[in-house]
Amino acid sequence: MVFTLKGQLDAFSEKQFKTFITNTLKKEPLSFVIDLSKIDFLDSSGLGALVQTSKECKKLKLGFSVVGNSRVAQTIKLVRLADFLNLKATLQEALLYLKN
Repeated sequence: MVFTLKGQLDAFSEKQFKTFITNTLKKEPLSFVIDLSKIDFLDSSGLGALVQTSKECKKLKLGFSVVGNSRVAQTIKLVRLADFLNLKATLQEALLYLKN
């Protein structure tokens, strides 16, 4: 499953994001890509939601990857979460990563 988000992933949108992810994970997908390439802003609440999603996917043994534009990638790398979130530069890289 690939989800492309637009706008902001912050304290105001975090609850809606987590509810959506929780409901989606109940459908038991095989793998999960969150495409943040169209996100304008990512704050600590958004990062926390991504970390929680990654942990849930690992617990359920689902593949997981995040795609980020340069701004999002910089934020994720700054807090040293790139490897944990399996950060990729493009959707194609993320899909290839999950295929292996």
